[in-house]
Amino acid sequence: MVPKQQLSNTDQKYLLSLARQAIESQLNNLPLPKVDENALSPILREEGASFVTLTSHSYLRGCIGALEPYQSLTADVIEHAIAAAFQDYRFPPVQINELPDIKIEISYLTRPVELKYNDPCALPGLLRPGIDGVVLRDGIRRSTFLPQVWEKIPEPVEFLEHLCMKMGAQPDLWSRKKLEVLTYEVEEFHE
Repeated sequence: MVPKQQLSNTDQKYLLSLARQAIESQLNNLPLPKVDENALSPILREEGASFVTLTSHSYLRGCIGALEPYQSLTADVIEHAIAAAFQDYRFPPVQINELPDIKIEISYLTRPVELKYNDPCALPGLLRPGIDGVVLRDGIRRSTFLPQVWEKIPEPVEFLEHLCMKMGAQPDLWSRKKLEVLTYEVEEFHE
């Protein structure tokens, strides 16, 4: 895994505040928050990939992100906060009355790297529960779980089965066929 610079506490608080402001602006039909690039730390101006996860009463309420960086980290967080609140196909759009109960979590990702393996049966033993975010690819199908998902699915075989189902495949596909597997790490912080 390529090490990356960590965000300061100030950077984390700023991004959480920015995500909330973006959601509130969208709900109130207001312009998105203005970002003064010159006032930001260098890491916030650099390209960065993030996932924004929303929960309400400890239940998932939306989660959208990018695996590869393509815009500044601040722009990425704004885009994915709005997408998690209003475009996650699994949930209806967040309503204004829900906002006080919404908690925001941001995951700042390292670049995914290919996990080299030859035998599908060896794959579960190569994963690092609680550390690795995992991407499975099979042709055009793809799915990912952030490392935080290990808290709910701690067994590597079950983790892989759920990833296969998430991409619309049979749960045991990972054991019958060599898939493209990438791993990444995250710096996770929340309100």
